[in-house]
Amino acid sequence: MIPFPSFPYPIPAQAQSTLLFESKKWVHPLVTVSCIRMNNYLCPYMFGKIILCLFLLLKITFLPAQQSHQPVSIIFDSDMGPDYDDVGAIAMLHAFADSGYAKILATVASTKYEGVAAVFDVFNTYFKRPGIMIGVPKGKALELKDIQHWTDTLLLKYPHRIKHNDEVPDATEVYRKVLASQPDKSVTIVTVGFLTNLSLLLQSPADKYSNLSGMELVKQKVKQLVCMAGKFPSGSEFNVNRDAAASQFVFKNWETPVLISGFEIGVKIKTGLPLVNNDAIQNSPVKDVFSICIQMSAEDSAGRSSWDETAVLVAVKGYKPWYDIVTGKITVAADGSNTWSNEPALHSRLAEVQSPGIVQGLIDAMIMHEPTNKK
Repeated sequence: MIPFPSFPYPIPAQAQSTLLFESKKWVHPLVTVSCIRMNNYLCPYMFGKIILCLFLLLKITFLPAQQSHQPVSIIFDSDMGPDYDDVGAIAMLHAFADSGYAKILATVASTKYEGVAAVFDVFNTYFKRPGIMIGVPKGKALELKDIQHWTDTLLLKYPHRIKHNDEVPDATEVYRKVLASQPDKSVTIVTVGFLTNLSLLLQSPADKYSNLSGMELVKQKVKQLVCMAGKFPSGSEFNVNRDAAASQFVFKNWETPVLISGFEIGVKIKTGLPLVNNDAIQNSPVKDVFSICIQMSAEDSAGRSSWDETAVLVAVKGYKPWYDIVTGKITVAADGSNTWSNEPALHSRLAEVQSPGIVQGLIDAMIMHEPTNKK
């Protein structure tokens, strides 16, 4: 038997059940799930249905983790639009925090369209963490926004204390303040947007928070950088090519381990339909975004590709058993395209081990998470 991939939260005793289908089995200490195999591949639809049944019928909830592990301390850096997989990613991050697997130190925007700080505040407030520090780049940065206007919808519908970007600090200041306050080699940075902020952080001078330069501060405080970036073995990907200069600088000068989830990893993982079709979930900004956007694009009829969610998953839970890693080096050209070379370096990228349908089921379950003590 193959061990069932660990759920990011404990499964309660009432979820002890066996779903009987013909084929190979995955075993969890509390749940034995059998999945159909079709032509040597797991049926993603059936696996998603199984996860949904566990979530709905057995009332799986995110209970606080009782293990002795320490939560992963994370700074989350996102463009939060123009795409909406960022929404799935921040929902997963809060779910991990509710289960005790993650500690959110800050949420930082890598774009500066007016209102992006308030959008972050909507999600942090919804998940009962309104005090999380938010940063927005104040200098040269992209201002790309969603075309579906889901950000406008959220700002009209859901409570948030922050109204304008000028109410929050510059992103570089947030990075320096947070990093300086943390133990050495303890912070994981998850970036699922442009690398603008990280480039500026590396080039920042000493300040009131630390007498270290940006490069020195990163090297001392950061354990790992996890990026949704690039296309492998070569290609051009949105997060990298839209601020090519920043991407070049970061991947050339970052001096701690870098784990990359490339375009080819998330594109096959289609999520969101179980959330949209779950009538039990009401007044959720996460559900609203997926509901608005999926129906507006024919290519999302089976769900949205889950690029950003995979970065959050491996940042908190590690890449096994879903992926292996390839060690080497990403090189970014002036036009933002990238190549990969297999050589000794601090960079590594994800390579598939298990069917995308398995990760799809996990993500679908996690983005349906609702905040603890939701009224």
